[in-house]
Amino acid sequence: MADARVILVTGAASGIGAAVVRRMAAPGVALLVHTRKNRDQAEAVAAEARAAGASAEVVLGDLATPDTATHLVEQAVARFGGLDVVVSNAGFADRTRIAAMSDTDYARSDDAIAWGFLRLARAAAPHLQGRANARIVAVSSFVAHSFRTDVTLFPASAAAKAAVEALVKALAIELAPHAVTVNAVVPGFIRKDAGAHVAMDPAKLAKQMESVPLGRQGLPAEVAAAIGFLASPEAGYITGQCLHVNGGLVM
Repeated sequence: MADARVILVTGAASGIGAAVVRRMAAPGVALLVHTRKNRDQAEAVAAEARAAGASAEVVLGDLATPDTATHLVEQAVARFGGLDVVVSNAGFADRTRIAAMSDTDYARSDDAIAWGFLRLARAAAPHLQGRANARIVAVSSFVAHSFRTDVTLFPASAAAKAAVEALVKALAIELAPHAVTVNAVVPGFIRKDAGAHVAMDPAKLAKQMESVPLGRQGLPAEVAAAIGFLASPEAGYITGQCLHVNGGLVM
């Protein structure tokens, strides 16, 4: 697999992460499919990637645990012989209001999202340097930008995702001399997979579609398309950017 384009995707058992794997899967590509605990679904996604001609393997781990990010990078390098692209997608939504938020609640979001991305990028950077078309793409969220009385707030998630976007901009400068680009995609309201946990009441979600000029939720595949572009050779002169995929969501 020394000649394969090696791509690590976190949070890839469902939703945007799974859509990224499907988007990237092709002959000459090797995918490390990460999930925190949903092995069966991750294996199904990996099987889809293999059917498309890619090599794919599954690794489990909680990115809130400090050693997990390094382990994922090491597994990608050990199994496929290198690392070219990191897509940092793992995370979750927390609607807990600030007045009710405990230190543990806040730390849970920060550990999994902000620290998870930082540790992953830090572990991956030495392996990305010197690779052709090396890329880091983080998945942020509209919750870090939308603060309105008619749109549900996710304070801890918003803070963690805002930290990710700041880290993207700083890493883009630090890694530019090594020809590694670092960008973020910022999804808006994106449709969940059937049966997946939904953080918002369906009726309230439907009401909030009024703030989306295109009048609908986005699809995971539409976010994956943006990620795929930023991870592609054609995006070599784009770095330090946050690309919003949100149907024109009014911030």
